Amino acid sequence: MEKGPLQQEMEALLIAAFNPTRLVVTNDSINHRGHSGDNGTGESHFSISIESAAFSGMNRVLRQRKIYSVLGDLAGIRLDVGDADVE
Repeated sequence: MEKGPLQQEMEALLIAAFNPTRLVVTNDSINHRGHSGDNGTGESHFSISIESAAFSGMNRVLRQRKIYSVLGDLAGIRLDVGDADVE
């Protein structure tokens, strides 16, 4: 599947903010078609797996808050930040 503009923007923001050693942004929108939060764009639901030294010493909740704050201006998306790990 080709990456849409929103997914590309998310990846660029996360790379700029955290310089990750591993980043996987998965568009899960197809699994949520017709569900709450589906805005019809095909870019409404994402999962993120990221590893970065920038998360060193942070607990899971703080790592997730940092990620949400970086992506906070992207309105109307649902995120599942499954792995915000430290390498």
